[in-house]
Amino acid sequence: MRGYRTIKYTLFIFCYFFWVVSAVLTAVGIYAKIAKEKDVVDTLTLDPALLLIVVGSVMFLITFLGCFGALRNATCLLKTFLGILATVLLLQIAAGVVGYLFTDMVMERTERLMMKAIVRYREDQDLENAIDFIQKKFQCCGVEGYKDWSQNVYFNCSDTNPSLEACGVPFSCCIHQQNQTVLNTMCGYGMQQLEEKSAVQDVFTVGCLEKIVWWAKNNLLLVAGLTGGLLLLEVCMICLAAAQISRIKRVQRKKEDDAQRGNSERKESYWYPAFADFDDE
Repeated sequence: MRGYRTIKYTLFIFCYFFWVVSAVLTAVGIYAKIAKEKDVVDTLTLDPALLLIVVGSVMFLITFLGCFGALRNATCLLKTFLGILATVLLLQIAAGVVGYLFTDMVMERTERLMMKAIVRYREDQDLENAIDFIQKKFQCCGVEGYKDWSQNVYFNCSDTNPSLEACGVPFSCCIHQQNQTVLNTMCGYGMQQLEEKSAVQDVFTVGCLEKIVWWAKNNLLLVAGLTGGLLLLEVCMICLAAAQISRIKRVQRKKEDDAQRGNSERKESYWYPAFADFDDE
């Protein structure tokens, strides 16, 4: 009995933790979506708020099934939770295998997606903040280089572009000086007109795709550890759900056997044994 309680409440605690996290993600996504202006980017791949809502809602549904199923000993909910989690695990493994076998295709698709984000940089405040964060964090600019920002209508380097930021790059591409106390948001103006040897003194010229790949290779143990930990956690939750379902079924079978045994004993009590001796008075 103690082992069953350990399985039950361990599964419940895991599911409850991710249930709360998913609720927070969904709430943040909804708040960001409501706070946005109208007529902004509304695609899943380029809208961080919409992505948070979708991921948070899916996590909320899955973990709710696990929480309620574990707490109420509901085999139907636990089976649904186990099936969905097993499917997600298989999809993750399949995505990893496909990404490894078709690295060039994955890199090409990733490059296209990042280029679309650059094109729509000023159209969505959340997308703009995400790109600025990545460029500051990885000290990079653009996808393949700083001149990729010419793909954006505001930074397009052409004589017909009336924007003040024409031929420039966002301030997140600028190299932060040690003695700089005030952020200069105009530091990237006109940088696309300079050659890389001259521009590298003021802005990052290496593309973010190359920097992210380089970071992943240099932190391979960290990436592998986080990925392996996530997969191991999912496997543990699958095993706990399967163990609880097995224990519940075992108890149900025992109750059914006891009930059948009790019914048979009651039926036998209605019949006298063969050749019984009766005292007829």
